[in-house]
Amino acid sequence: MKFDILTLFPEMFEGPFSDSIIKNARDNGIIDINLTDIRDYTTDKHNTADDYPYGGGAGMVLKVDPIYYALEDITDNFKKKSTNILLTPRGEKLDQNMVKDLSNKDRLVLICGHYEGVDERIRENFVDLEVSIGDYVLTGGEIPAMVIVDAVARMLPGVLGHDDSKKNDSFYNGILDYPHYTRPSEFKGMEVPKVLLSGDHQRVAKWRKKQALKRTYLMRPDLLKKTKLSETQKELLREIKEELEGVIDNE
Repeated sequence: MKFDILTLFPEMFEGPFSDSIIKNARDNGIIDINLTDIRDYTTDKHNTADDYPYGGGAGMVLKVDPIYYALEDITDNFKKKSTNILLTPRGEKLDQNMVKDLSNKDRLVLICGHYEGVDERIRENFVDLEVSIGDYVLTGGEIPAMVIVDAVARMLPGVLGHDDSKKNDSFYNGILDYPHYTRPSEFKGMEVPKVLLSGDHQRVAKWRKKQALKRTYLMRPDLLKKTKLSETQKELLREIKEELEGVIDNE
């Protein structure tokens, strides 16, 4: 899968894309990341990529022409198929379902907004999807672009050490992940739950499902309203509610 990132600050990506899982995915040819400096496509001697907005107002706006010429170049006069994404606070909020959908694309072009944003003509004519990573303000679209690359790359076959790992991630199936423990089994009086040491795979699987539901119910109940639960999950959730009600009653 190919990622093209249009940015004023390509050097920001050197660390995040040069380590860990993303580095391995690049080295193994699973993903290809191309960084394009928008300033390389400016048309004046000062490499001006932004300008004051028509009509006045605070801040600067990324100019239409450098972004246009960059898109034209990397898509070979717009003939190479790509999904062009503008990173902007007003975009659709990124979630795991969107990540799964994006992982089925062959090529993503991520346009990093900056300052007060980009010239509206880019959004109107050359953008397929606008994406936000949350309801807060960042300096630019570079960090959201990193988030999208990381999240989407995890969905691709061969990126993770074990492809089933992603299926246990929080949000993959609409609920949070279950708790994890490792050696030592006891540390300063803090013990690993006995069920995980039992060797009984069925009990462990049930415990994990129940703990994932309990964590979601307590910390992100909004997710349960959007997730289609199996009959087994519904029964476990009933058990959880009864147990929690009992604890409250005893108090």
